[in-house]
Amino acid sequence: MKPVYYRLENSWNPDGGPNGAFTFTLFNLSGEPLSGFKLVYTSLTRVIDAAACGNATFLRRNANFHEFGPPAGLTLAPGESWSFTVAGLHRRAQHCTDGAKSAYLTLSSGKHVPVAVSDLLLEGRTSEPPPELLPEGRLDLPFALQPWPAEITATPGDGFPVVLFPQGANIEELAAISTVISLTRRLFESDHAVFNLAASPQGRPLIFETDAALEAEAYRLDFTSGSVTLSYSGAAGRQYGLTSLAQLLNGARVTKDKFRFPISGTISDKPRYGWRGCHLDVSRQFYPVADVKRLIDILAWFKLNIFHWHLTDDEAWRLEIKAYPQLTAAGVLRGPDEPLLPQLGNGAEPAGGFYSQDDIREIVAHASSLSVEVIPEIDIPGHNAATLVALPELTDGQEAPDSYHSVQGYPNNALNPAIPMTYEFLEKVFDEMVELFPSSYIHIGGDEVANGSWLASPLAKKLMEKEGISGTFGLQSFFLKQVKAMLDKRGRKLAGWNEVAHGGGVAAKDSLLMAWENPQVGIELAKEGYDVVMTPGQAYYLDMVQATAFQEPGASWAGTVPPAHTYAYEAAGEFPEELKDRLKGVQACIWSEHFLSRGYFNRLVFPRLPAIAEAAWTPKAAKDWHRFAAIVPLSPML
Repeated sequence: MKPVYYRLENSWNPDGGPNGAFTFTLFNLSGEPLSGFKLVYTSLTRVIDAAACGNATFLRRNANFHEFGPPAGLTLAPGESWSFTVAGLHRRAQHCTDGAKSAYLTLSSGKHVPVAVSDLLLEGRTSEPPPELLPEGRLDLPFALQPWPAEITATPGDGFPVVLFPQGANIEELAAISTVISLTRRLFESDHAVFNLAASPQGRPLIFETDAALEAEAYRLDFTSGSVTLSYSGAAGRQYGLTSLAQLLNGARVTKDKFRFPISGTISDKPRYGWRGCHLDVSRQFYPVADVKRLIDILAWFKLNIFHWHLTDDEAWRLEIKAYPQLTAAGVLRGPDEPLLPQLGNGAEPAGGFYSQDDIREIVAHASSLSVEVIPEIDIPGHNAATLVALPELTDGQEAPDSYHSVQGYPNNALNPAIPMTYEFLEKVFDEMVELFPSSYIHIGGDEVANGSWLASPLAKKLMEKEGISGTFGLQSFFLKQVKAMLDKRGRKLAGWNEVAHGGGVAAKDSLLMAWENPQVGIELAKEGYDVVMTPGQAYYLDMVQATAFQEPGASWAGTVPPAHTYAYEAAGEFPEELKDRLKGVQACIWSEHFLSRGYFNRLVFPRLPAIAEAAWTPKAAKDWHRFAAIVPLSPML
């Protein structure tokens, strides 16, 4: 790693303005005088008043990218520092991740050099130790099972078999065991294998039985001192039964003073919901193929069956589309001299990354082997800043740039429904997507289009007049109906965020919407006839902070979401009985603005992801927070 010769420290003072103020201090540690430079930092706490700046000149902003100039004639000798203040913020800083995420200098020569960034400090406040997020926990039954099964009458034994080995299994059953052996070894590399295909005198036989009375994802385990019997009707149920055995045996092995393997009794199990999902945003931060596959392994371990892959957003378009190679050229590169400016942790070095179609096929096949369905998302019509940089012909050239409306600080980020090429573009994108993804649903986003978008576009005005459309959301509804028709033609169903219902929405038949803004939204969608997946930010967004302490990382727009709250939240909530058939399941969402490292990822995602997995699988009456807390430390992490 190259040495970094400059450091930026930042603090926030609540008294510096309506939303407080940052104080930034740049230290020159290079051994050479520094002058004639510009400083860039990225931060989710954005500046909206350029004049509210002290001892520096605000030069420009693009979303989370901020550029400043020092006072005229400033020279920093080696060891000296320069401080400046920034008020005029769009919101108050509440947590340590609300400050600068990255920084760099542009020198007088035009060269860009990295700047190390320190944690955000809160002036006048003592740093508290991190809170305890989990109790010690307690166990009524000493079994390492997560999610907890629907019914269990098993009795713990004193010891455990060294391995489980099949007896009289067919080739599909042997292959299923091999798959779970590989899964377990990938997740717990240093632990002993839980299954063996060959008989072992120190092991216990595993007998398979098919039972047509069981549902496809259900299984039953019958334990005796001499054998274990796994009954199933479908491949998914067989896999879940094997995964439960792997959890039981591995837990008994690695913590034998706490967990046991059953010697008798039965586990009868099936999922609470059919949609048990986890979303991953790969646009804000790029995750290599190996990390995506490992996350899918973790989902399979917790019996989650949906991987919702958020492939495009303002920050990058990550999905290779052969008809439009610009998308993964100009639409992914972020850097000082690249098509996209640095955002959310990028600095002097260019950052890119996308998934080739071969990568997609590999990941989809990997997920399928573990009974996980990959639901791809391209977010339209909003959140398309990267798309419009790559394909500027998708904009209305007659629209004045200062008339654009967008969210999160991008100057223009919405595909224009009045441009014919928009539909030509999407037809070609969907043609390639349906070849890559065998999923029943294609997720089309539909969220966070700013009210006022397109209203200054002459083409949009003409279309609205012709079709009798009123307002931004009426135009969005018109657009999304065309998109739904495209998916219908390709034999796919539409999934989207809850804003798809705005302005008249789309037909409820074969449409599934995700309620993210708050729980009540889900009930309203169900009343309108939509199938619903509950993923409210107040409980299931895993980028939310877990405690109120300033030192806690994460976002806070939806409040504080400790693991106990995530575990206790009930998606069915206030759903009237007559609408509960519209509730198809629950989903965790991993938005990546704050995930600058694997450490941040694991700290924020766990133990809340296993908590959501248990909510998705385990009947409400069988949930137990203290039992969960006792078992969840065994969770694999990324």
